[in-house]
Amino acid sequence: MSISIEQLADKLAGLDAGKMYQNDFFFTWEKSDDELQAVFAVADALRLLRENNISPRIFDSGLAVSLFRDNSTRTRFSFNSAANLLGLTVQDLDEGKSQIAHGETVRETANMISFMADVIGIRDDMYIGKGNAYMREVANAVRQGYEEGVLEQRPTLVNLQCDVDHPTQAMADMLHIIHHFGGVENLKGKKLAMSWAYSPSYGKPLSVPQGVIGLMTRFGMDVCLAHPEGYEVMGEVEAVAAANAAKSGGRFSRTNDMREAFNDADIVYPKSWASYAAMEKRTDLYGNGDDAGIKALEKELLAQNADHRDWACTEEMMKLSKEGKALYMHCLPADISGVSCEMGEVDASVFSRYREPLYRQAGFKPYIIAAMIFLAKCEDPAAMLRFLAERGQARWVK
Repeated sequence: MSISIEQLADKLAGLDAGKMYQNDFFFTWEKSDDELQAVFAVADALRLLRENNISPRIFDSGLAVSLFRDNSTRTRFSFNSAANLLGLTVQDLDEGKSQIAHGETVRETANMISFMADVIGIRDDMYIGKGNAYMREVANAVRQGYEEGVLEQRPTLVNLQCDVDHPTQAMADMLHIIHHFGGVENLKGKKLAMSWAYSPSYGKPLSVPQGVIGLMTRFGMDVCLAHPEGYEVMGEVEAVAAANAAKSGGRFSRTNDMREAFNDADIVYPKSWASYAAMEKRTDLYGNGDDAGIKALEKELLAQNADHRDWACTEEMMKLSKEGKALYMHCLPADISGVSCEMGEVDASVFSRYREPLYRQAGFKPYIIAAMIFLAKCEDPAAMLRFLAERGQARWVK
């Protein structure tokens, strides 16, 4: 898609996205269609500015605080890259080295780290019913601190993955799909198979498949969620997906047959996850400090996974897709059979063939995160894009 900054600014000016200013980003389904389109437009604009060696910095100074309660490579570096792109310095909050370890409250911590912070990014995806609740507690604490005059600015909170949704991943995935198919207008009726796949590890979060079905159903697509019995996702997210599909003129379905999901699919997204019931049980065990119970659950779930080793993205499965050439997607890292594990989510030959598109998919995430921050900090984002383009400050001297 060939488009200019001016065209993107014009598009942005025609969208009703004013409520994103001074606001947070928790779930995609809490945002309007215009607000999602605004994120895509700004992400494309920021990328275009950088590609043309024009600085997109809207901050001269400031802090972006990151808190990762789970391991991360892509999302951590994407958040750091996004913050730096806009002019912010990133500071990781290491809870083990903070007063949190000594019983400091969430409210106190949130305000103490926010005196000069403009954004807080949190990843908390390990425990059902905990992660998103914690993020909202932090957001409420800094909002109150700002309203009471303790903080000079209200930091924006960006959900970098919680127990319910992974909005930065899903939005990056969606922008990749939009570019791959040449525009959002070309997505209606396209079939996407969001399928469980075998992994020799346990406890992978539900938020990726939930994020995908909660977002892709808004674009008139035919979204099929596939998994073996016992690997159900949250019922409330399925309800969101069904409502989205009905509103957009698309379709949402669920099957226990991977082949059915892959059949004639335009896009396939095979990814392992733990069941909602298992994640609830794990949360309770961790809450009770039951180490023996946790080990027993892990053994049980690994055995359950092993019963479904045939749920893999093989060359044979790919042949079932549209003309045998569906767009293969994954949030990475994938469990690659014969490479990272003996048997896993995807054949090495399939993964290798799609390596470049996979990297492109991941490459949208820094710009999506930067766009979320940009829209929360710019009262007139279209005018700001035009200002940045007209200023024409070189990002680096060649």
